[in-house]
Order: sequence, then C-alpha cells, then structure tokens
Amino acid sequence: MRWWTTAAALAAGVLVAGAGMRPAAAADCGALATMKIEAVNLLSAAEVPAGKDLPAYCRVLGYVRPAINFEVRLPLAGWNGKFLEAGCGGFCGTLDTDRPGIVNAVNFALRRGYAVASMDSGHWGSSVVDGRWALDNPVAKADWAWRAVTETARTAKVLVRTFYGTEPKHAYFNGCSTGGRMAGVEATRFPHDFDGIIMGAPALDYTSLVATEFAWEAQANAGPDGKPILTSARLPLLQNAVAAACGDKEGLVADPRRCNFKPESLECKGASGPDCLSAAEVGVLRKWYDGPHDAAGRALYPGGVPVGSEANWPIWLTGLGARPPAIPLFGRDFLRYMAFVPDAGQTYQTSAFDFERDPGRLAPMAALYNAATWVPGALGHVQAASISGFTGNGGKLLVWQGWGDPIVTPFFTVDWYEALAKDAGGMEKLRDSARLFMVPGMDHCGINPSNASVTEAGLDPLTALEHWVEEGKAPDSLLAAKRTAQGQTVWQRPICAWPEEAKLTGPDVTLAASWHCVAP
Repeated sequence: MRWWTTAAALAAGVLVAGAGMRPAAAADCGALATMKIEAVNLLSAAEVPAGKDLPAYCRVLGYVRPAINFEVRLPLAGWNGKFLEAGCGGFCGTLDTDRPGIVNAVNFALRRGYAVASMDSGHWGSSVVDGRWALDNPVAKADWAWRAVTETARTAKVLVRTFYGTEPKHAYFNGCSTGGRMAGVEATRFPHDFDGIIMGAPALDYTSLVATEFAWEAQANAGPDGKPILTSARLPLLQNAVAAACGDKEGLVADPRRCNFKPESLECKGASGPDCLSAAEVGVLRKWYDGPHDAAGRALYPGGVPVGSEANWPIWLTGLGARPPAIPLFGRDFLRYMAFVPDAGQTYQTSAFDFERDPGRLAPMAALYNAATWVPGALGHVQAASISGFTGNGGKLLVWQGWGDPIVTPFFTVDWYEALAKDAGGMEKLRDSARLFMVPGMDHCGINPSNASVTEAGLDPLTALEHWVEEGKAPDSLLAAKRTAQGQTVWQRPICAWPEEAKLTGPDVTLAASWHCVAP
C-alpha cells in the first residue's frame, strides 16, 4: 500500500502539477523509479553522494522503448532551476554520462546546478565508429537520426517536474559533431524542446559528408597496393610550409578560404627525400584540399579538407602510430550499414563508392538523418531547413566550429549559416537569434590537445548562451584561451560572431585586449 501511495502521488504530481499537490522532495529520489511515463521503462533511481568535484544528485536510469537508454542527474541541493541535455558523437552507442569537458558532456553543467540528461541514441556499439547495429534495423536508425534527443528531453522534463515540483525555467541542448547534427534536427523539427541550443562542428548533411566526402578521402590516399600514400611522417614538412604561407604569429590559419598555399610547391624536383613530397603524395593533397567532384567537375561536398588543419590529420586522416585514422572507419561502416536502401552489408568496401552514381542513391537516408543538404551544381549551394519555428519561439542558437576541423569540414557550416541568413531576411536579422563563431586552427570539437589552437577546455559557450537566453545579451564574441596541460594560460583572444573576425591591434599577441572584432 505504501508503494502504491507513493507512486500515485508521484503520478499525480506529473499530471496536475501546480494544482496544489505537494511536490516530491529530494528525499523521494528512490520513488522516481516507480513512476509511469508513456513509452518509458524506469530501471532505477538512487542518491549518489557528493564526490570529487560533483555535487550529490539523484541518478535515474531507464530507457524509452524500445532501446533509447538515458540517464538523468538531479541535484539534491542547489538546483538552479534549469535543465541541460547532451548529444553524442559519431554513431554514439554508449551512455557516456561521465564524459569530461564540455563536448557532448553534462557534468560541467551539473557542477553549475543544472539537472542534466544524456542518452545513447538508441543502440549499443563497441565504439563510436561501429555501425553494425544499423544493419536492417530501421527503428534503430530512426532513434539515432531524430528520436533519441526529443524523447529523452520529454522524459527528463517529467522527472525534473516531479522531483522539484516545478517546470525547469530554461532548457538547453549541448551537442558537437553528430551531437551538432542532433542540434540541427532539434532546431528544425522539434523547435519547442529547448530554449537555447549549443551546436558544435555540426555534421548537418551527414550523408554527403560521411559517405561521399569520406569515401573520396579514403580512395585518394589508397595506393595500388592498398596502403596509404601519405602518412603522418610527412606532415611536419607540410605543416611548416602552410604556417609560413598563411599562418598568423601563432601559426594558425584564420580563414583557409584566403590561403593560396599550393601543395605543388613541395613536390620533389628530382629524387624524393625528407624535404619534399612525391608526385603521388602531392596528388593526395590536391584531392583532399579540393574535395569530392564528379566527372563534370561539380562539387559533391563543399571545400574539401581545410588548409591549416594538418596538425589534426593524425587522428582523422593519416593515423597515429599503430592507431588507424578515424575517417576511413566512419565512412566504411556508414556505407555498409546506414547510407543506402537496402543496406550494402558488411562485405562492402569504400573503394566501391561511385562518385557518378552513388551520391544520388543517398537521398532516402538523407531525408531521415540530415538537417541541411548540399545541392551539387555548377554553383553548388546549401539548402538549409528553416529554424524559424525555433527562433520564432524565442530560441537562441549558438554555433561554434574550428577552421582546422578536417572531419566535419568548416566550409559547409559557413555556407549553411549564410543560407540561413538569406532565409531570415539578412545577416543582421539572423544574428538576433543565431550566431556563428569560427575558431582559427581548432580541431574537430576541440579534441586535439597537441595543436597550436585551443581545445574544448578553452571555450565556454554555455555561459554566453545563458546570458543571451536569460538576459537578452547576445554574444559579440567568445573568449578563447590556449592552456597548457597544467592549466596555465598561453594566450587568449576573442572569437568573433560571424562575419566579424579578430584583428591584432595591440602589441602583445597573447592578450585578448590586443585583439578586436572587425567587419570583414
């Protein structure tokens, strides 16, 4: 009888919130597991004591049927009245709630007093490049494509409302890479889920990127023997040449579109050696920098790999010691299990992708996955899905990405943002509700700590978004800080809201005060 009474009270609190029911208190954490939420199985709810740098919280585990696993963390004291949900990277496949940093993470917000939620996107995978779960599984594909974020948000808000007896004052989403694609899907298809969205390095046209672009890159670097032509051992020579041609005082390329570096300048005139590149290696660079094209010369994805991203290639394009590069692995499993109807299957090889025939075959899955589309042509362009439902509801969208991102290449993001501006009636109108921040030299989602640019630890987009949503103060810039592994600041500079960019106007390149945002 006691169990029934507690469960009934909780359910009533959900159904008639604000109707005089006594709200559940933090001491009722365990009883949350007895709640009934549509299409949801709650597995456990237990208090977790404060430890390390996290406050005490109520941990709720469950899944949205059939298979979207989620975790919600509710501060036992000091709740700030807000909620944040995180996206996930690659093909996801794990409930990574304790992920450090800010990228697809929640604990940084839990420390600020947020109620937070994470999810696995609706399946289990052995790694973020494991796509086997999608084989002949349309339900799992839909979960990963669009359902996991909105269903987790729905469920988490019920738990928040029940636990604290009130709705969250504000709801935020934080995602990068695939999480950035999820952010785009939320802004276009579910405009009322969140008040503010952080969209990092967004893979908005997932099919053209992970199928066409990645297949192009993999095929370009495959020699006749199947071994890679260009290896990480050749990158220091390339990095130095690019920095000398186009880098600023820290070696960062502020805008690769203005860099006229030609890989032919490094080609050996005679026998190959350590100070020059072979013709085959130069050929790889040409194809990577140019991006995929069909036989008629139409760009199948914009821009190619950005000049200035070379320091980040070992992770993504050329491998790191015995560790293979990630891009060919992503592309292979996407093409095998997620790109086509019907699925190509586990015997499919990336070398089989046909740049004349296969881009057109991606359309059915593009309609499921994508938040924007590249339209090939003599003058290719981005077709951006409208975010007017989100912005018309007062929503604010903060977009950030590195100019040195070699995986979700930055040119699509810039073209997409400018297409949004056209749809909104001009850049100034768009900037009222959506702002883009491009970080010179930064790797994909700020993952690589060894390059000259900032990592994810050097940005704080959430504070900027809070001021915008809650106080109406739109961010003109984000402060970027390069720090050592010990946390010492090496340099700071503003990252300006597009289309403005930071120009050095003072004597000390390491000080943010020496930089100012100016119009292009």
